[in-house]
Amino acid sequence: MTQFEVVSPGLLLTVQDRGRPGLAHLGVPPSGAADPAAYELGNRLVGNPPGAAALEATMDGPVLRFDRPTTVALTGATTPEVRTVELLEVGRCVGGVRTYVSVRGGIEVEPTLGSRSTDLLTGLGPAPLRAGDVVRVGPEPAEQPRPATVPGPGVPDAPVLRVVPGPRDDWFSARALESLCSEPWRVSSSSNRVGIRLEGPPLERARHDELLSEGLVTGALQVPASGQPILLMQDHPTTGGYPVIAVVHSDDLWLAGQLAPRRCVRFAIDG
Repeated sequence: MTQFEVVSPGLLLTVQDRGRPGLAHLGVPPSGAADPAAYELGNRLVGNPPGAAALEATMDGPVLRFDRPTTVALTGATTPEVRTVELLEVGRCVGGVRTYVSVRGGIEVEPTLGSRSTDLLTGLGPAPLRAGDVVRVGPEPAEQPRPATVPGPGVPDAPVLRVVPGPRDDWFSARALESLCSEPWRVSSSSNRVGIRLEGPPLERARHDELLSEGLVTGALQVPASGQPILLMQDHPTTGGYPVIAVVHSDDLWLAGQLAPRRCVRFAIDG
């Protein structure tokens, strides 16, 4: 069976697949690839079945040494390509913040609650990969690689995320939703797979009492007392007590997953 050694993991290297949806009632975050479109494209390019685990590199890609020539695809914050390698040096992410390394056969780690995804919030799944780790690759899939697959969409120069107001937009002044959708927001350097912290004009509250803890979804724009919204990502907590002014459209979550620190983003009401 093919395996590889992590010579260098880059800044953050995790295993991701489609995650653990449907377990919020157990307090389990959904996890999974932060850019699902790039992740799915990578599996198609190397001929893997849907849901095969891949590597997600953040900001800086890994150096991997395979024990034999192996077919891999690079997607996301890189030029989509397929190649056969024994030593893979990915380099820095370009145009976004996350690059996916899809290996023909998939990443063979022990699943937890039906997924091989690393969850940075709860610690479920495999730990982030470190230098010296040796990782197995799954068996050869039946389908052949398809290097001619059309590349996925790139990150636009002026990214806009569509939102649906609520469920707690009534906790904010009328100016708050207008401000959310008219001002540019800067991605904070303290952002991660749990949430993207946004910097901009504070969103004004109409109510200042405490909200009872309630369920949260990926893409929710939760607003703490500072008025600076937090866009919840794949490893977000399943409940919280800050009001949610709006939720990012699920079709735009891939773009949210590629927002780099100091990048500016805008919001627009869907429809």
